[in-house]
Amino acid sequence: MKKLFGPLGVIVVVLGLFLLNAAVYVVDETEQVIITQFGKPVGGPINTPGLRFKLPVVQDVHRFEKRFLEWDGASNQLPTKDKRFIWVDTYARWRIADPLLYFQRVRDERGAQSRLDDILDGETRNAIASHDLVELVRNSNREPTRADELDEEEDESFATITTGRHKIRDQILSAAADRTVDLGIEILDLQFKRITYVDEVKLKVYERMIAERTRIADRFRSEGQGEALRIRGEKSRELARIGSTARRRAEEIRGEADAAATRIYAEAYDRSPATREFYTFLKTMESFDAALDDKTTLLLSSDSNFYRYLNTPEPE
Repeated sequence: MKKLFGPLGVIVVVLGLFLLNAAVYVVDETEQVIITQFGKPVGGPINTPGLRFKLPVVQDVHRFEKRFLEWDGASNQLPTKDKRFIWVDTYARWRIADPLLYFQRVRDERGAQSRLDDILDGETRNAIASHDLVELVRNSNREPTRADELDEEEDESFATITTGRHKIRDQILSAAADRTVDLGIEILDLQFKRITYVDEVKLKVYERMIAERTRIADRFRSEGQGEALRIRGEKSRELARIGSTARRRAEEIRGEADAAATRIYAEAYDRSPATREFYTFLKTMESFDAALDDKTTLLLSSDSNFYRYLNTPEPE
C-alpha cells in the first residue's frame, strides 16, 4: 500500500497544483479581463487589478488593454469637392470602453484595427469629398501675411472659409465615434498627420510659385535698372556742373591773370621811352613767332614795322 500511495500521492499533488494554477489568475493594472465558459462570456468585465479565481479547464481568461491604443491609417489619395486630388494621412487614439461588447463584436485588437480602418478611412473620405481644398488646409479667415511684403499694390486676399480643417476633423471624429459605440470602442482623438498634393498638382503649384517669384524678381530688376539710370543721370549732371564751375573759375583766373599782366605791361610801358621801345620789340617778336613758321613766306615793305626791327643795323 505504501508503494502504491507514494506515486499516487505525487500524482494527486501535481494534479492539485495544476488545478490551482488553472483556477488562479492575476489582473494587471493595465488590463481588463473577460471570463468565458465554453466560448461564452460569463459575468461582467473585470477592471480592478488583483488576484482572481475561475473554474479550471472550462473557463478561459481574455485580457484587453486598458490603456490608450493607437490607430495609424494608411496614406490615401482622395478627391476634394473642387476636384483636387490630395494625399491624406491620419492617425487616431482609441480605447476599449466596453470589454464585453468589444469581445463579442471584434474579438481582439487585430479585428478592432480592421474595423477602425473601414470606419475612419470611410469617414475621412466622405469629409474630404464634401469640402473644398481650401477648407482642408486652413483653420480661420485670418488676414494674409506675406513674408516679403513685395506686392503692396496688389490687393490679393485669401478665399473665405466656412468650416476649416479643425471642424472637418471634429466632424470625422464625431461620425466615427457614433459608429464605434456598438463595438465597445471609444475614439478619443483624430488628427491629420499630413495633407499634401499629388505629384501632378505639386508640379503645377511649383510652376506657379516659380512664375510668381520670377515676376517679383523681374520687377525688382526693373526698379533696380531705373534707379541705376537715375543715379547715372545725377552723376552726369553733377560732373557737368563741376566741370562747368571749374571752367568758369579757370576763365575767371585766366582773365584776372591777363588783367594783371596788362596792368603790369601798361605800368612798364609808361615808365620811360626805352621801356616802351623794349615792350614794343617784345610784342613784335611774339607776333613774329605766332605768325611765322618754317612753311611761311613773308613779304615786307621797307617801311613796315615788322621790317624795321629786322633792318636795324647792329651796333658797332
